[in-house]
Amino acid sequence: MTTHEKNRAYWRKNLQYLAILLGIWFVTSYLCSIVFVEQLDKITFGGYRLGFYFAQQASIWIFVELIFVYAWLMNRLDKKYRADIGDAEEGEEE
Repeated sequence: MTTHEKNRAYWRKNLQYLAILLGIWFVTSYLCSIVFVEQLDKITFGGYRLGFYFAQQASIWIFVELIFVYAWLMNRLDKKYRADIGDAEEGEEE
């Protein structure tokens, strides 16, 4: 696999992570907090209606957690592809 192919694979995986995490964020912040709020309000969580909880607290907490998950995933991805690219570049110099 060439360096160019590895770079493309890296960015493809990065965009896949982004799509999944932004999808989760969209569902929790928009759908649960706005669209399905009436259905979720029928359920209580900690003494509060679940729709209200999502709108006021949960969507923010989930967003912050997604930032940490993204950082963790990117650290893993960077380590994997840096090691692969470093090995390929060393082989090219010889």
